[in-house]
Amino acid sequence: MAHQQHRIIYDLYALFESSDRQILRTFDLTTTQYAVLLLLDADYGQRLTDLSTRMVCERSTITRIVDRLERAGLVRRVPDMIDRRSARAVLTRAGVERRADAYAAHARMLERRLSALSETEQHQLAHLLEKLRTGLRQEL
Repeated sequence: MAHQQHRIIYDLYALFESSDRQILRTFDLTTTQYAVLLLLDADYGQRLTDLSTRMVCERSTITRIVDRLERAGLVRRVPDMIDRRSARAVLTRAGVERRADAYAAHARMLERRLSALSETEQHQLAHLLEKLRTGLRQEL
């Protein structure tokens, strides 16, 4: 049973990832860049080390992603006021706008994708997935 559930989850991931790539391509964003933009804000931002932890990836990977977003004018680096050795990534005005536009389009796509489930089923699914995610994170 565990293999069947894993297969279903993996298939769903692949289907959602494909849809995400398609919709985000219209905003010149990769799925990873979009995920980073969702974690940032225009005022305080995030330290790059915290971003790498939240994205579950190496610091060098986050550095490359932020470099690309910075070149695109969507993110800028600012010194961390608490730890001057660290930099924070914050959204630029263009980053805020691009994130909002991509978010709206992505939300519309997700609503269409999840419309096969009733609202009650969507809440049940969210509860079960959150429970699974919590358990998996505790194992890491």
